[in-house]
Amino acid sequence: MTKSPHEIELMAEAGRLLASVFEHLDTVALAGLSTMAVNDMVDDLIVRRLSARPASKGQYGYEYVLNCSRNDVVCHGVPSETDIVQDGDIVNFDITLEKGGYIADSSKTYLVGDVAPAARRLVSVTYDAMWQGIAAVRPGARLGDIGHAIERHAKRHGYTIVREYCGHGIGREMHEEPQILHYGRPGTGLVLREGMVFTIEPMLNQGRRSVRTLADGWTVVTADGKLSAQFEHTVAVTRQGVRVLTLRSDEKARVH
Repeated sequence: MTKSPHEIELMAEAGRLLASVFEHLDTVALAGLSTMAVNDMVDDLIVRRLSARPASKGQYGYEYVLNCSRNDVVCHGVPSETDIVQDGDIVNFDITLEKGGYIADSSKTYLVGDVAPAARRLVSVTYDAMWQGIAAVRPGARLGDIGHAIERHAKRHGYTIVREYCGHGIGREMHEEPQILHYGRPGTGLVLREGMVFTIEPMLNQGRRSVRTLADGWTVVTADGKLSAQFEHTVAVTRQGVRVLTLRSDEKARVH
């Protein structure tokens, strides 16, 4: 369950490369692009320019390198030529990358063009909720502390937490133990130890927390059709606290 310092450095390299993928997406005008075009762009970037492997491709029979979840799609949205990103959308891209035998996992919800204030607020609170969870990570803390910090922040702002999906341990495999719930009671659950590596990836809904899966077997949407947002980072428990392995350059102030 725990990783050696050498393994964490290998995961940090995968995380650095994955962060660069999102930094590239930051420069892309998304409005008018199909989600398949974004998938193909990311595939080419990971394989050709970064000499890495898109770890989601082929995992559990999935054919693509990312999940793309627009508006009321909570997670696991499937790229399509007919799924066109529109001005005013919020869209989450969830991407994994393997380098040197180890996997990093991260996601970001993008604001596309002229986004309504209510949608912007949801995205902002979701991002901050993830960081509330990250701030709770340290040796001796418990998994319930992470979930409680996220849930408290979401509820304070009037949002609900999706409970069907959670963070997870990660390393040579994309999904390892433990599961990281985004709700919970402080002082409960597994005790965190130095060397543990896992993802924190809360999904917040504008309305009810209920979700349903579409006929494709992958795409999960809000049951009431309201918006959902998500952010994700891969983190390691360190002697001093926490290290965000997928940290992007514009986030460095967050870790201080």
